[in-house]
Amino acid sequence: MRKEVSLADEPVLKLAPPVMLALLIQSLYNIVDSWFVSRYSEHGLTALSLIFPIQLLMIALATGSGVGTNALISRFLGANDKQSAQNTAFNGLLLAVVNWILFMLAGLLLLRPYFEMSTSTPDVLVYGLSFGKVILLFSFGIFIESHCTKVLQASGNMVTPMIAQVTGAVINCVLDPIFIFGWGFIPSFGVEGAAIATVTGQITAMFITIFAANKKGKIKFRNRKANLRIMSNIYSAGAPSMIMQSLFTIYIVGLNLILASFTENAVTVLGIYYKIQTFFFVPLMGLDQAILPIISFNYGAGKPKRMWDTLKYANGIGVLLMSLGTAIFCFLPEQLLRIFTSNPDIIEIGVPAFRIIGASFIPAAFTLITPTFFQATSRGFRSISVTILRQVILLVPLAWLFSHKGLFWTWLTFPCTEVITMVISFLLLSKFKKQHITANMPIYIQKN
Repeated sequence: MRKEVSLADEPVLKLAPPVMLALLIQSLYNIVDSWFVSRYSEHGLTALSLIFPIQLLMIALATGSGVGTNALISRFLGANDKQSAQNTAFNGLLLAVVNWILFMLAGLLLLRPYFEMSTSTPDVLVYGLSFGKVILLFSFGIFIESHCTKVLQASGNMVTPMIAQVTGAVINCVLDPIFIFGWGFIPSFGVEGAAIATVTGQITAMFITIFAANKKGKIKFRNRKANLRIMSNIYSAGAPSMIMQSLFTIYIVGLNLILASFTENAVTVLGIYYKIQTFFFVPLMGLDQAILPIISFNYGAGKPKRMWDTLKYANGIGVLLMSLGTAIFCFLPEQLLRIFTSNPDIIEIGVPAFRIIGASFIPAAFTLITPTFFQATSRGFRSISVTILRQVILLVPLAWLFSHKGLFWTWLTFPCTEVITMVISFLLLSKFKKQHITANMPIYIQKN
């Protein structure tokens, strides 16, 4: 029981760092692959850039259903309902397998049409298909690992998932140059080798989390049955995360189209930005995932003070992290750009762009944490609403509107979007607190 109790007692600063680090390490797979592939072939790097949205959709589906499982298990543990928690863990595993099969089949069917639509360069097509087929066929690693990770985190075990992610990432880093360029009796697989290294790391992480979840009795197969109601609840709780990450793919495509109307170098600047901002936004997303089971647990246990304290501490940590990001993007933009390019035209566009976008980091801390709070407290509609407001209603339309005044104005879309979303998030939180928190009524039985 100690792990479950820790969600009610342990400080956020103790529970959050392992999750933040684990998610950051997971995001490094694509960055490491891109760095090694860029040494092998420029066309290969282009292929990885084109397949990145597919990987994002894969992560969105895997993480989203895992987050839904996490939220429900934490809530049941908070209400001391272990039977329901174990049923949820089992059905979540079934969902992970079903999601993998559906995504793999759809991906293999649409992979060639997608690349033929995106490029006319034969080498890019060949590299993209070879890389994509491998990650789609063996994507069960990330689906099942994401599920087991969320099950462990829901009961307060934040360290094992971190160990699994570190192990998988190290294996990926070691195998990337070996499989891409060849070594000894191992032949060169080229870009496909990067995919082999990636799925090997993911499957290794999967086995570590499966072993831990099974050993600790979190997932039991005896006398368990598929339950459509539980699966529906998992999807309902995880929908905000799925939508948020899926919309990320959509708005990147939208921004690329708008920026391409100026110059392809502007698109390159945006691509470099998203690689570098990973080191700030991904830990923030890890913080989100760490506080979700804490808030859900205390929501189910009827402990509003712990719930609101967690939100307050998370916002504080988020602001500190993003303040560092703002400082680095504002004072070292050229140095950041030169990590990936020496093209003077790209640097000329990127320096002011990085400084403007960097100003959006601090309000972004609030706009990313607030949907997680609503998700953890069964206010899925509000969570989705904030996400859609930020990534659909504001970001792309404002970028299109500002683009009529020039490229400089287009970059202003980022801080404007975050500030507006932050204000609306504060208003929704204030309304929630007034309507649903009372001194004498356990919060877990209150309705919208």
